[in-house]
Parts: sequence; C-alpha cells; structure tokens
Amino acid sequence: MFSEDLWLENEKNCAVVHKAKRGRKRQELLAVALGVKVGVKGALLWQPLKLFAYSQITSLVRRAALTQNDNHFNYEKAHNFKVHTFRGPHWCEYCANFMWGLIAQGVRCSDCGLNVHKQCSKYVPNDCQPDLKRIKRVYCCDLTTLVKAHNTQRPMVVDSCIREIEAREISNPDERLEAIHEVLMLLPAAHYETLRYLMIHLKKVTLHEKDNFMNAENLGIVFGPTLMRPPEDSTLATLNDMRYQKLIVQILIENEDVLF
Repeated sequence: MFSEDLWLENEKNCAVVHKAKRGRKRQELLAVALGVKVGVKGALLWQPLKLFAYSQITSLVRRAALTQNDNHFNYEKAHNFKVHTFRGPHWCEYCANFMWGLIAQGVRCSDCGLNVHKQCSKYVPNDCQPDLKRIKRVYCCDLTTLVKAHNTQRPMVVDSCIREIEAREISNPDERLEAIHEVLMLLPAAHYETLRYLMIHLKKVTLHEKDNFMNAENLGIVFGPTLMRPPEDSTLATLNDMRYQKLIVQILIENEDVLF
C-alpha cells in the first residue's frame, strides 16, 4: 500500500514524463515542418526554431500594424532593399523559407528592416513603413520616407517654418502699419530722422509719376537694397531679401504721413 506522500510524488514524476514526451513530440512536429531530423542533440534545434518563430511573428506584427493603423497616411512606398549578411539562422519574412549561405543570404530594407530573399524582394508589395530608428536625417532624405517615418502628411520642418513665417508676414493692413511703426520707434534718433526726411522726399517724387515713372513700388526696388541691407555682406542673402526690401520701402513711402 502506497503512502499518500509516495503517491503524490509518483503523480509528479508521471506529469514530468508526460510533459517531456509532449515537448519531444512538439520538437518532432516542428522538425518535420522544417524538413530536418531530430537526433540525440535535438535540444539544439530549439534555438533556430525560436529565431524562426521570432522572424515570423515580427513579419506578421509589421504587416498587421500597417493594415490596422487608421492614423497611417496611405502613401505608397517601395522598400529600399540592400544585400545583407545575416549572423545566425534567418528566415525570409515574405515566403517563410530559410536563408541559406554564409554571406549575402538575402536583402534587408534599410528603411524598415524587412528581411527577405533577393528573389522574394521582387514580389514584396510597396508597403514599407520606415522606422524612426533607421531614419537619421531630415534634409537630403527621400520625402516619402521622411513623412511615413513620422506618420505625417508633410515634413514637420515645413509646417514649423510656415507657421513661423505666417505669424510674422501680417495680413491685416492696419496691424501691419502698427507693427512697422513699433519697429521704427526702436531706431536711434539720427536714423529715424534721416529715414523720415527721405520718405517725405520720395513721397513727393511719386506725385510726378506721370513724368518720371517712379511710383512707390519702383522707388522701393531702387532704394530697398540700400536702406534694408543685411548685416552680413552676402550676395545670396541680398537676393533672397530683395522682395521684402522693396515691399517695406514701398509701404514706408505710401504711408509716410501715418508712420512718421
């Protein structure tokens, strides 16, 4: 007659044996699926199997995220595949077959990290979703790659620059004159008086536009580069600012009686 403790211990041993058999059976099934044979050192099979499972799960999660993400902007982008040498066993994330060889076993997308056979890369859909960890640049970067990495419709730098410019280039004429007047008040007294006197003169010149063809806009083109010269002697900066130089001088002339 077995004691209760002995009976419980026997039950535990049986459970361990059954569990080991189930594990062995699972290994054999996976081995058949992979086309390999489990030998005495069958336990070594589990490491490549784990890598295979990891690669498949990664691929499924990647594609499921692309399908189910409602916030993702649907810009089509081809993968940027480059030949890659993988360390250790790797499986193609497209066909799920093993990548054979010691070097250059397949290709990897440098934007999203997708790993596939070179021949499989021809059939992979244009569903690349760049990973921010791989996109290190904002400038000199493919535009579609950049916006898909940040999940935005446009590059964030464009939005930031336009917001800043629009916050400065004022649309309301009265508000614009008020802003210019505030800036004029910051000028040193000698600069202010010289500018005021010159604008009074140029306003008189525009009164004879029919004879001299010099309206406020034309005078802005002539005097703008001189009066609104940038601090640094840069030809490129002067060319870029020419439009605004002309506009400011034109406003100063047309509204001389209000601004001064």
